[in-house]
Amino acid sequence: MSTSDYKDDPGLAGKVAIVAGGGAAGDGIGNGRGAALLLARAGTKVLIVDRDRKLAERTVEMITAEGGTAAWHSADLTEEKQCKDTVTSALDRFGRLDFLDNNVGISSRASVVEEDPDTWHRVIQVNLDPIFFLSKYAIPAMIKTAKRGAIVNISSISAIRPRRLTAYTTAKGAIIALTRAMAVDHAPEGIRVNCVAPGPVYTPMVYAGGMTDNARDQRRRASPLGVEGTGWDIGGAVRFLLSDHARYITGQTLVVDGGVSIMSPNRESEEHDRPKA
Repeated sequence: MSTSDYKDDPGLAGKVAIVAGGGAAGDGIGNGRGAALLLARAGTKVLIVDRDRKLAERTVEMITAEGGTAAWHSADLTEEKQCKDTVTSALDRFGRLDFLDNNVGISSRASVVEEDPDTWHRVIQVNLDPIFFLSKYAIPAMIKTAKRGAIVNISSISAIRPRRLTAYTTAKGAIIALTRAMAVDHAPEGIRVNCVAPGPVYTPMVYAGGMTDNARDQRRRASPLGVEGTGWDIGGAVRFLLSDHARYITGQTLVVDGGVSIMSPNRESEEHDRPKA
């Protein structure tokens, strides 16, 4: 690609993406839903995958209301067969696969001394297995139908600045390592693999358990920019990394946190910054 070839078209129109964890409560904008809407606005056909069918259906309704193309698929992405079926569903519906956005995750607040072993295993499983299983079947599909592809895995700033979420920090750190390994393994096949590490963004998963106005404002002030992050910010980062504008980027972790991770930790402001199942 020469300088003259670098146009405004980011290479998303007519492509097909799987967005895992693409549902969200009500009309809220979670990280997956934000990415799905932004991809659809760029002309990408999107398969919305969520364990809760109604949440996935709502994202599809929002996309189609804007004139985009989307379908929903309900699956427990910790199960290998259901991940394989998810990729098959995308191919059956749209005939190809170009992109994969991995958003599934849960958390737990505890140290290694406090953590329950069952919870430890579940947090590791839910954060890592969907990426492993979906990528296992998505990558061959991308190579076969599109001759190349791009994947974005969602980590967290907890991976680079631990904050009393030990199992979650471990899982999200492993996602960064997995991203780098996948990027090296599959670059010869034309597959780019990158990672987004969100900071304390305001999403339905975060505020579902209740959040006071004061707690929300403390989270905003934790950023040196004084700006509150949302699912749109994470979705925008995902869309960039999947697009041709990021054609020379692979194996990287893009931190999207308003600068929170470069400041001294403010534990109080982050008290509510934890995803829930």
